[in-house]
Amino acid sequence: MVSKIRVGVGYDVHPLTPGRRLVLGGVDIPFDKGLDGWSDADVLTHAVIDALLGAAALGDIGSHFPPGDPQYEGVSSLLLLEEVGSKLAQNSWQIGNIDATIIAEQPKLKDFIDEMRRRLSKALGIALSQVSVKASTSEGLGFVGRGEGIAALAVALIEGISG
Repeated sequence: MVSKIRVGVGYDVHPLTPGRRLVLGGVDIPFDKGLDGWSDADVLTHAVIDALLGAAALGDIGSHFPPGDPQYEGVSSLLLLEEVGSKLAQNSWQIGNIDATIIAEQPKLKDFIDEMRRRLSKALGIALSQVSVKASTSEGLGFVGRGEGIAALAVALIEGISG
């Protein structure tokens, strides 16, 4: 048997806009703006999805869940993440770990990080210890620093066994 280990990187960004919910890692965050997008615009979950798909060489989030497709309008990104977890399993991949960072000036996210980790790990059917989520700022620089949007970056390690 040959053991295969792969790493994928995911990145997502969405603009902040009034009148939308702010959802990060499947958690509703109290804030006066939310992220604009076709689904729930959960940048954290989208970055994790792209990291996992990239590691498995299965394309990207847009190729599996195209924006503009009515079935994905307003959908919870955690449901999309569950589907990606299933796709990985069907292709003989298991998740080693995920490490993600949310970049936002506001709101402060430290009180929500543990729940984000729980929801991401539950959606993927993996242990909480396999999911790390951190939050950072851009020190007032760029679109994030001006409060125009939120970005997220994720790295995923997956492992597969083939005979």
